[in-house]
Amino acid sequence: MTLAEEKVYAMFLASGPFWQAWVDAMQARSPQDADGDEIDRMRGGISGWCATGAGVFEPHFLALLGEACMQLGKTDDAITANDEGLEVARRTGERFYESELHRLHGELLRRTNINEASMAFQRAIDLASRQQAKSLELRAAMSLARLRRDQGKKAEARDLLASIYDWFTEGFDTADLNDAKALLEELK
Repeated sequence: MTLAEEKVYAMFLASGPFWQAWVDAMQARSPQDADGDEIDRMRGGISGWCATGAGVFEPHFLALLGEACMQLGKTDDAITANDEGLEVARRTGERFYESELHRLHGELLRRTNINEASMAFQRAIDLASRQQAKSLELRAAMSLARLRRDQGKKAEARDLLASIYDWFTEGFDTADLNDAKALLEELK
């Protein structure tokens, strides 16, 4: 924020509150640990970003908003943000974070509709694969692998995840690759 103020970067000034609220939400270990205004601050940051005339990254912001809502136990708000993100991606053609929106959609459906959740995870994997977005493909594969594990299909889950995990040659200290490695160990 300081650098954005010094250099008068309007877009980054507008999105600063979004990022701070997202960090606050994601650091909350439970909904009770949160301040309670993170979602409103994130929405304000998205509005501020869009008000600058920036026509990009809105689906990304909405995916992160949905993720934060999930973290804070606000399922209805998560569904709304995710649906908005998918609609903006469809309307604008901005697809770079669309696979993550499908993955989050699957996570939201996981407890209520396993078949729909599975299809959302597969859509996320397919889209990320077509885009060669390996990190997003890995995230979606982990979500589908966890679902398959919970269905008692450990071998299928392991094969799915291993095929994507084995593609990576670096970055093994990142959270996603650490989580994938732990899940693969669990699926042995």
